[in-house]
Amino acid sequence: MPTVTVDGPTIIDIDKKRALVKDITAAATQAYGLPASTIVVVIKENPPENVGVGGVLVADR
Repeated sequence: MPTVTVDGPTIIDIDKKRALVKDITAAATQAYGLPASTIVVVIKENPPENVGVGGVLVADR
């Protein structure tokens, strides 16, 4: 089972998460030639106070 992990900021809107998972699953299904039921999508949400870019927290940018 292919697993696709998405690391990014928090997505509050559940419908946007549903759409993201659906679109990623469709792309992985096409790329791997496997049924959608075998594709696992994991969304890892990182609040801006837990991410630093260039030595600065995103929350402070």
